[in-house]
Amino acid sequence: MLVWRILVSAILIPLFVGCFYLDARLGAPAPILLGMFIFLAVFGAREMVDLLWTRSFTPNKIIVSACCVLVTAAAWWGRFGHMPIKIPSDDNTLAQVMLAYAMTILVLFLLATYRYREPGASMETLGAELLIVSYVGVLLGVVAQLRWVAGSEAGYLVIGSLLIVTKGGDVGAYTLGRLIGRRKLVPLLSPGKTWAGAVGALIGSAGSAVLWLQFATPLFTPTAAAIWQPPIWWASAIYGLILGITGLVGDLCESLIKRDVGKKDSSSLLPGFGGLLDLMDSVLYAGPVAYVLWKALPLATWMPHDGS
Repeated sequence: MLVWRILVSAILIPLFVGCFYLDARLGAPAPILLGMFIFLAVFGAREMVDLLWTRSFTPNKIIVSACCVLVTAAAWWGRFGHMPIKIPSDDNTLAQVMLAYAMTILVLFLLATYRYREPGASMETLGAELLIVSYVGVLLGVVAQLRWVAGSEAGYLVIGSLLIVTKGGDVGAYTLGRLIGRRKLVPLLSPGKTWAGAVGALIGSAGSAVLWLQFATPLFTPTAAAIWQPPIWWASAIYGLILGITGLVGDLCESLIKRDVGKKDSSSLLPGFGGLLDLMDSVLYAGPVAYVLWKALPLATWMPHDGS
C-alpha cells in the first residue's frame, strides 16, 4: 500500500506542478486553474452524492454538480474580458462566490417544491444537496481566492503553501503516529488517529510552512517589486501551526460524514488514497483559514502595507 501511495504521488505531484507552471505563464485570469477547479467541483459533488445516497437522502447528482460548478467558477467572474460583474481592485471575488451560492439555494428550494410528493423525504434531500454545495462548491470557491490574495504573480506561492503545509501535516501525523502513537485522539470517529500523530501534524505543518515560505518566496516574488524578503520565521510558523490544526479538523470532519453513512472512503478513484474528497479534505477545510491568515499575517513581504 505504501509503494502504491508513493507511485500515485509521483504521478500526481508533477502533474499538478506542470499545470500550475503553465497557468502562471498565462497570467492573472488563470484559465487552467479554472478547468482544474471545475473538474474538482464535478467529481467532488458526485462523490458526496454517492456518500449521502442513504436512508432518506436522494440528492440529484446532475443538479448538485451544476450548482457546485456555478459556485466554484464564480471566483472567476469578471476575470475574462468585459463582464457585467466587475472584480474589485484587490482581486477579491468572494462576493461573487456568495452571490452564486445564494442563487443555488433559490434553485434547490425551487426544485424541491417541484419534486415534492409526500411528507418525510423532501427536507432530508434538500439538506443533503445544500450540504454538498456548501462543502464542495463554496469551499472550492474560497480556496480559489488564494490565487490572487497576495497578487497574481505570487498566486502559486500561496496555493503551494496551502498544499505543502496541509500535506506536510499529514506526513508528520503518519510518521509520528506510526512510531509512538498509542493514545487515540477520537477513537469513535477516526480510530487510526492518535495524540502523537496530532503532535506530528503540527510539527510537520509548521516546519513545512517555514521551509516553503523561506525558500520559495524569491521564486514567486513579483518582478516589479524593488526588494523582497522571506516572511519572518515566526509568522510562517504560526501560519503552519494554525493550518495544521485546521487541516486535522478537516480530516476529522470528512471522517464524520463517512462514519455516519457507514463508508470507509468517499470512493475508490485513487487506490491507496480513496476518493478526491479523501485527498482534498484538509485542503478544503483549511482554505478559508489560509485566506484569512494571508490577510492578517505579514506573509506577503513584497506588497506595500499602508495599514488599510
